Amino acid sequence: MERIPFSIGSRAGYHKNYNMAATVLHIADLMLWCFMAVSVLYVLFFALSSLLPAKKPTAHPPITPSPRSHEAVSFLVLFPAYSEDRVIVDSVETILRQDYPKELYHVAVISDNMLEETNRQLATMPITLLTPSFDNSSKAKSLQYAIKNLEPLQTVVVLDADNHVPVDFLSRLSSLCQQGHRAIQCHRTAKNSDNDIAVLDGVSEEINNSLFRRGHNRIGLSSALIGSGMCFSYQWFAEHVDLLDSAVEDRELEAMLMKEGVHVHYAEDIYVMDEKVSSGDNFQRQRLRWMTGQVQTLVRMLPHVPHAICHGNVDYLDKTLQQALIPRSLLLVFIPILAIITTIVSLFTHIPLFIPLKWWGLQAVLCLSLYLAMPAKLRTGAVLRKVLQVPFLVWRMVKNVGQISTRNKEFIHTSHGE
Repeated sequence: MERIPFSIGSRAGYHKNYNMAATVLHIADLMLWCFMAVSVLYVLFFALSSLLPAKKPTAHPPITPSPRSHEAVSFLVLFPAYSEDRVIVDSVETILRQDYPKELYHVAVISDNMLEETNRQLATMPITLLTPSFDNSSKAKSLQYAIKNLEPLQTVVVLDADNHVPVDFLSRLSSLCQQGHRAIQCHRTAKNSDNDIAVLDGVSEEINNSLFRRGHNRIGLSSALIGSGMCFSYQWFAEHVDLLDSAVEDRELEAMLMKEGVHVHYAEDIYVMDEKVSSGDNFQRQRLRWMTGQVQTLVRMLPHVPHAICHGNVDYLDKTLQQALIPRSLLLVFIPILAIITTIVSLFTHIPLFIPLKWWGLQAVLCLSLYLAMPAKLRTGAVLRKVLQVPFLVWRMVKNVGQISTRNKEFIHTSHGE
């Protein structure tokens, strides 16, 4: 067969197509880098903000005094508990040991799908035991049920079934409530470090506390909620709890607070001990809930952005931006992958050196930001070595992306006490 010569014209066409393809790839690479850089710079900004000194307490209108006391606040403490037989009794006992006047707080457990033996044990305690039966269980439904079936008090506290609190928990919350705070998020921290996964989950929680709670409060923005260790004015909570209709009630409450301009105070010195997940399966379910909630919340918040802009609602705009950012877990996966790929490509092609370097630089900024957001007590060699467990969990996180749905309202349960 006669070989067709490669003409100058065809060579020119080849180079033209190659240059065009290279230009398109460079533009796509730059756009992707910019998209991820926004998320990384957001993390860096609030990591630095978290290092600022605490502001002086802001003056708020005082909450109306309790009819039973002119000095203390009355609390309704709610424990929504779905299949939490292993941990609920111990958690209730910690709240019953408070140094707070017994007549000024009432504890209620919303027992959903728990064993009769557990319910009998709870029934012997000085609490109210509610045993609803839901077709499709959710934490939001349990909270709604409680508000409809319990006598109102001045303030609502929401705790998870695995939460333990110190004896002065309510006393210190009472002091903040009397200063006029209508929404408070306490400092939730790990109570266990069973294995590498539990340690990583605890470290992740503390980084979140630095970025989305302390860092925000330091510059006058609202703290993020976290699902438990939350305290609300009863009147506000009762008016809004019926509006909850998803499996991510904390993000819904957060969006409603921001929309109405209610500031969320972060009580970083009031601790709530929380059990961290110890298995890969629970870790996956937890992250799936968070990422699903992030997408769902973004879809719900976007229509109200123009109104927030017109009224200068910075908290709402910040919260909307936060939902649009790439989760840190995915940044930790995709940025190094892209850095490695572009580095390898640069070795065999003529792409400019700055293309892989900018990815490595972004990875360095992300790691620095997370290091700054990590409490000093956790910056130890033992803890940092546990980061080697991250590759084991990466594939689970990536799988979660395909399971995210804006319409999924199914309750995603994370078991405790295993």
